[in-house]
Amino acid sequence: MLVVAEQLRRSVPGGVGTYAHGLLTGLAAAGATDVTVHASKPAGKPAGKTAGRSGSGPDPLETYGFPVRTSPLPARGLTRAWDVGLVRAPAGFDVAHSVSQAFPSPRRAGAGPRVTVMVHDLSWRWVPEAFPPRGRRWHEATLARAVARAAALVTPSDRTAAELRKEGANRVEVIEEGCDHLPPPDQDGAARLLEALGVDGPFLLSVGTQEPRKNLPRLMEAFGRARPRLPAPWPLVVVGPPGWGPALRTAPGVVPAGRVEAGVLAALYGASRCLVYVPLVEGFGLPPVEAMAQGTPVVASPMPSTGGAALEVDPLDAGAIAEAVVTAATDEEARAGLTAAGRKRAAALTWEACAWRHLDLWQGLC
Repeated sequence: MLVVAEQLRRSVPGGVGTYAHGLLTGLAAAGATDVTVHASKPAGKPAGKTAGRSGSGPDPLETYGFPVRTSPLPARGLTRAWDVGLVRAPAGFDVAHSVSQAFPSPRRAGAGPRVTVMVHDLSWRWVPEAFPPRGRRWHEATLARAVARAAALVTPSDRTAAELRKEGANRVEVIEEGCDHLPPPDQDGAARLLEALGVDGPFLLSVGTQEPRKNLPRLMEAFGRARPRLPAPWPLVVVGPPGWGPALRTAPGVVPAGRVEAGVLAALYGASRCLVYVPLVEGFGLPPVEAMAQGTPVVASPMPSTGGAALEVDPLDAGAIAEAVVTAATDEEARAGLTAAGRKRAAALTWEACAWRHLDLWQGLC
């Protein structure tokens, strides 16, 4: 079994990278042994079966305990070669699974592994204005190739699965992702960060890459409406790296924190009054269930991950978002109900369970 984890070479792996990390962690927890990780060569390292055998230190992808097979091509060259068919799935494996739509096509029939591809969502179609034209073209091209050539497509939601079947995909498997990937909370690290940001006392939290799909301008508007109704002018801490599109324009009380370490993020979830996560559309939605695992009430737009355990709002209605923020942050009875429902939902989403579902699929294709 080959897991194509090229996303983990990105400087900002994002939600796809979290899936790749969670799947590999889950496979290790499930005791899978016949697994090899495949990606481009690490920057500054030669390619080989196991990059860590070079004299320049171990490959970070080896931390999962599986052998790493690296391509001689760098990241951008490898994905481009996959796109145009110059590089195919490596021989010697029964199945090759790609964690995203950047994937190597199978070789001719009977000469190489069967290929499965994770399609996280079709958001470039659902909200095209939130994606650059080049990105939309790439997603359309790779989706068409996946439908035509993959033995199976994997997706975390019924909505995406239904649309993939309409596209003509031969086999589509719905496998929910996990949310137990964060390490124990780093309370000291979070305290130092909050002190550096000037946050002293209760705060609200938003988490996600800063890009148009995340709906941050409307969140800023909603927070501006909600803040005067809070017991005190609590700030909104916004965690996440910059993506593409306009830079984040903050409002009074909004505190950008940038990218933070995973342990610090876990502590911030637990310390916040509530998480507010209202993207225009989401294929699954990891931040809400990450927060639920820490016992934090969640305000969210409708998405598959939350399973009815969040206070759901229309992401286009700033007034409704503001009302939900006030409730989740201040109404103790509502907060207790959201916390209990959230913990129950999060407990059902483990990466080991996700890995077992993948293993069942792959074994059925062998």
